[in-house]
Amino acid sequence: QVQLVESGGGLVQPGGSLRLSCAGSGSIFSINAMGWYRQAPGKQRELVATVTKGGSTDYADSVKGRFTISGDDAKKTVYLQMNSLEPEDTAVYYCNFNLKRAMYRPYEIYWGQGTQVTVSS
Repeated sequence: QVQLVESGGGLVQPGGSLRLSCAGSGSIFSINAMGWYRQAPGKQRELVATVTKGGSTDYADSVKGRFTISGDDAKKTVYLQMNSLEPEDTAVYYCNFNLKRAMYRPYEIYWGQGTQVTVSS
């Protein structure tokens, strides 16, 4: 099986920074892409940022210039550096891997359990 475990969430004041990590373990043969999503109370889950195996990144307009995603394929870990945090960034953050569990298997999507980020004074 595959497990994704997030860490690094917490309470931070507006303007502050946090760094989220998500480590994958278990039967992971290859990772095609990794990403971060978030879900605020009463809202749908939305894309925050993604990074492909080739290193291409994509960001939601609301976080461009403030957040940076990076991936370490060897460590099976994705990071999200969040700077200049705003109250509107408050949400549960989920990591997401697009991976193969074996060479002959198709790519599948796996999710972490989520980590709470609260931006408040």
